[in-house]
Amino acid sequence: MPTVPLIEYEDASPAVRAVYDDIMATRGIDWVNNFWKALASHPDLLADTWQRLKQVMAPGALDPLTKEMIYLAVSIANGCDYCIASHTAAARAKGMGEAAHGELIAVAGLAAQLNRVVQAYRVPIDDRFEGPPAS
Repeated sequence: MPTVPLIEYEDASPAVRAVYDDIMATRGIDWVNNFWKALASHPDLLADTWQRLKQVMAPGALDPLTKEMIYLAVSIANGCDYCIASHTAAARAKGMGEAAHGELIAVAGLAAQLNRVVQAYRVPIDDRFEGPPAS
């Protein structure tokens, strides 16, 4: 059960509707998902989050599929069921196939396991990893 009301389009203020309209236009969809409906309980948070997401997830040095897969891996690491479902769907829509999905799950699982091993052993960071990037 959500801790805030989910604001439907027809119940939204003009400011929230403007963000919803931008979400749908930007994504080429005809609906707004529950994440945005929850954030709409706090219109400033909704608008700020949408602007930041558009900026960060836009094509850049990393392509949109890679960004979705990174978001999915972090969501798996953080155990966010909603984000796992949402970003799995988004990555699939951007071209992630079943083989890539399986590899992503394997890498995320291995990283989670080995992160805990390294933390338990308190392995010191190698000096070479701390220096300036190789050119």
